[in-house]
Amino acid sequence: MRSSLLDVPYRRTPKVQERLDAQRETIIAAATHQLAEHGYGGCSVAAVAERAGVAVGSVYRHFPTKAELVVHVFRQVVSHEVDAVREASARPGEPAERVLAVFETFATRALKSPRLAYALLAEPVDALIDAERLEFRRAFRDVVAEHVAAGVRERALPAQDGVLTAAALVGAAAEVLIGPLTSGNATDLVELRTFVLRALGGSDARHA
Repeated sequence: MRSSLLDVPYRRTPKVQERLDAQRETIIAAATHQLAEHGYGGCSVAAVAERAGVAVGSVYRHFPTKAELVVHVFRQVVSHEVDAVREASARPGEPAERVLAVFETFATRALKSPRLAYALLAEPVDALIDAERLEFRRAFRDVVAEHVAAGVRERALPAQDGVLTAAALVGAAAEVLIGPLTSGNATDLVELRTFVLRALGGSDARHA
């Protein structure tokens, strides 16, 4: 039986793949900016396509749904944020100060891009993205837990379950941040430092 050209599987050339990869990165960058400016509700596929300078169909070629596109953006943004807080908390200092560095660094960065941070933390989203938020919190929890566990080992902090303490602190901090992110009033964050120290069992700046 003679083979036909139709029987030969299509293989993308390196140049075609390079073009598609570049288009994908352009779409991701456009979605990140759209999310940062307009939140999840304003991050439609059509708006992203217009911003990226591509057809709507081109976006769907890379990401079958809006939720899958935003999940990818979430993962990329969270990776950067986790790297930032990990670096800040790795500087010399007492364990409690290192834990504080995680929350203070994240809060400072969040307030510079409040719409994006609100989308990451609390904006109503699809179930797929809500599940990604749990991974987001776990990543921060793990960074905090490392420093809590170190503090317990060094007897700088009272005995406690580091993972449980970290999870509670991350949840509380996320809740505290919602107000400043939506109102622009950051006064609540002043109390966050004292709350974290009390929760850890460290010294309180006002009631040492």
